Amino acid sequence: MENGQPTPLHSQSAQKSIECFYHALETWRSERKRNPRLRPPHKQKRFYKVIWKKSAIPLKEGILSLSNARGTPPLQIPWKHEKPVQVEMGWAGRESEIRATYEGEVDPADRSVVASCDLGEVHPAAIGTRDFHLLLNGGELRAKRRYREKLKARLDARIDRKKKGSKRRARLIRSKQRKLRDLSRQIRDIEHKLTSSAIHELDDRGVGTLVIGDMRDFRMDYDQGKVQNQRMHQAPKGRIRAYLTQKAKRRGWKVELVDEAWTSKECPACGVRNTPSGRVYRCRSCDWRGHRDVVGQVNILGKYLGNERGCRVVGAMASPSGVRYYPHLRCRSRSPARIPDL
Repeated sequence: MENGQPTPLHSQSAQKSIECFYHALETWRSERKRNPRLRPPHKQKRFYKVIWKKSAIPLKEGILSLSNARGTPPLQIPWKHEKPVQVEMGWAGRESEIRATYEGEVDPADRSVVASCDLGEVHPAAIGTRDFHLLLNGGELRAKRRYREKLKARLDARIDRKKKGSKRRARLIRSKQRKLRDLSRQIRDIEHKLTSSAIHELDDRGVGTLVIGDMRDFRMDYDQGKVQNQRMHQAPKGRIRAYLTQKAKRRGWKVELVDEAWTSKECPACGVRNTPSGRVYRCRSCDWRGHRDVVGQVNILGKYLGNERGCRVVGAMASPSGVRYYPHLRCRSRSPARIPDL
């Protein structure tokens, strides 16, 4: 207790923290029915965000004051913008950062750009607009998935050699569950950081609508052999689509699903369908060339816009940029990890 207060936080900030905690508990209880191995929410203090509501955010003479408990000095920040409706402070990897929230509908004139997204296995997503293309590099993601499958096979073989009901068998099972849980968290971290970086890039270009290729039923008739089937069935298309949808709607964007049939094979320039080999698409009719994954993204955009050739590709397509994962890539801030001209 400081200055007779149970917490140095403003009363509404403390109330918001309690609300978030109980919301996390409710989510855990509902999800536990499907996965009994889930654990209750736990987070170290420095990683937990502090939230200030509108009534605790006075703005005067360019100084934003984040109120704390009575008798505790406020946190003062130079502020050149309008007064936000909510401010949160959270850990961003190396230091804490301030995030402000404003209410109000997005002006359609400012958010008229349409972006499309093609989900894949080598690159989790190719996302972009008419003149901007971004590839999410999935090398680290694929490596984690391959290691997870090898680890499961190796540990299952060791578990099968132990007597059922023995302490050694139980110890190995607990070890397997712990290691797989850690890998799942690492995979989720990679997916979140890649999708957040892509949304930031599109947000800077005035995107207001995101169109995603619908691949929810592609596995039903897919059979390309044991190895390729395993790779495609393990590709996180559903989670990537869900993360992109969630983060786009959080910014007020419109999200649509479009049938992606033949979008990866149709030439954006002449419309002839080709079966690409490797990562470079080459049309056998007009000799047009481009990145294989970007072709799918361009054609999905064309389908949504109702054009036969949505991006009106003339000559060569602009080289895509890329986002590559690295451990300190931050989710909520713009990432410098862009790789031009892939």
